[in-house]
Amino acid sequence: QVQLVESGGGLVQAGGSLRISCAASGRSFSTYVMGWFRQAPGKELEFVAAISRGGGRTYYADSVKGRFTISRDNADNTVFLQMNSLKPEDTAVYFCAADRKRVYSASYYSSDYDYWGQGTQVTVSS
Repeated sequence: QVQLVESGGGLVQAGGSLRISCAASGRSFSTYVMGWFRQAPGKELEFVAAISRGGGRTYYADSVKGRFTISRDNADNTVFLQMNSLKPEDTAVYFCAADRKRVYSASYYSSDYDYWGQGTQVTVSS
C-alpha cells in the first residue's frame, strides 16, 4: 500500500507557472504507474497526465499537451507536475494517483488507479 500527499498548489495568474508535487510513502514507489487527475467545480474528474514506472514514458491529455510536464524521482518517492502557460480553465483540485497493475502502459481512467492523494487546489486567475 502507498499513501500519497500532494503539495505545491496555489493561486497563479494566467500565463504563469506552477509545479505541484506528490510524495509517496512506502517502499515500492517505482513499481507504480503514477497519474495526475483534476476536478473543477461542477465537473467530473479528468485525466491530466501519467508516467510509467521508470519514467521513460509519459502520457498527456490533449488539453495540457505542450504546457504540462510530468516527471518522477523514484529515489525520492515523488512525482511532479510542472504546469506552464496556465489558463483559467486549468483551475481545479489536482490529485495524484498510483496504479499498481500496469507495467508497460498507463491508463487514462481514474477507476484503474488504486491509491489517491487528498488533492491540492490550483487556481488560475484571468
